[in-house]
Formats: sequence, structure tokens, C-alpha cells
Amino acid sequence: EVQLVESGGGLVHAGGSLRLSCAASGFTFDDYDIGWFRQAPGKEREGVSCISRVDGSTYYADSVKGRFTISSDNAKNTVYLQMNSLKPEDTAVYYCAVDHYYCSGPEYWGRGTKVTVTS
Repeated sequence: EVQLVESGGGLVHAGGSLRLSCAASGFTFDDYDIGWFRQAPGKEREGVSCISRVDGSTYYADSVKGRFTISSDNAKNTVYLQMNSLKPEDTAVYYCAVDHYYCSGPEYWGRGTKVTVTS
């Protein structure tokens, strides 16, 4: 059974940092691209960042470039999202997801972790 479990969300002041983790199990970690998505209240879910299993290339949404960093620890089957210089508009539920299409068509989703950034 494929499982993706996010953690690390919480409440932080603007300008602060959080590190999200996504622990994966039930599949061969190296076989999938893995990424982070978020859904803010009243808004559609959007892609935040993705890392390719093929060559390790990364994608970032324009809104987070220069502030967020995605990384993976293959030994732990875990992907991280380091979020710095957080803004109130980063407030959302953050989900990790996997697919074979560089995060363009997620096949499995985690349940999410909530991030709240106060001004």
C-alpha cells in the first residue's frame, strides 16, 4: 500500500521558517517523481515544487522561488521542503504527491500538513 505521510506544519510568524517532511512507503522510492502541492482556503490546489527521480532536477512555482528548497533523502525514503522567509500568503495545507510525470499528474497523495503564517 502506497503511503505518503507529511509532517512539520505549524504556526509561524511572517519571515520565519519551517521544514516539511514527506515519508514514503509501499513503493520503490526511486521510481517516482515527488513533489509538494498546497491548497489555501478558498483556492484551488497548486503545485509548489517537484523533484525528478530521473536526474534530480527541480521545479519551483514562481511564488516560492528563492525561498523554498526541495530535497530528498533516498536512504530514508523522505522528501523535504525547506520553507524560508514565509509570508502570510503561504498559509495553506501542504500535500506531497508522487507520479511519473514530473508532478503534472499525481497518482498518490498524502493527507496534508497545515501551515499557518501570521503577519
